[in-house]
Amino acid sequence: MKTSIGNNPICYCFGYSEEDIIRDVLENNGISSILERILSEKKRGGCNCKTNHPQGR
Repeated sequence: MKTSIGNNPICYCFGYSEEDIIRDVLENNGISSILERILSEKKRGGCNCKTNHPQGR
């Protein structure tokens, strides 16, 4: 259960948290380079969510 925005994990494969994404968006004029990286790696098969995510997703 989420209690606050911060270090809640967003990406278990690459270790990004909510805080990382928020900071990235603020520093890059509203665009997340982290999200772009995650999506790109996922398309190439470079993530392993089923293994790394505690709920297997």
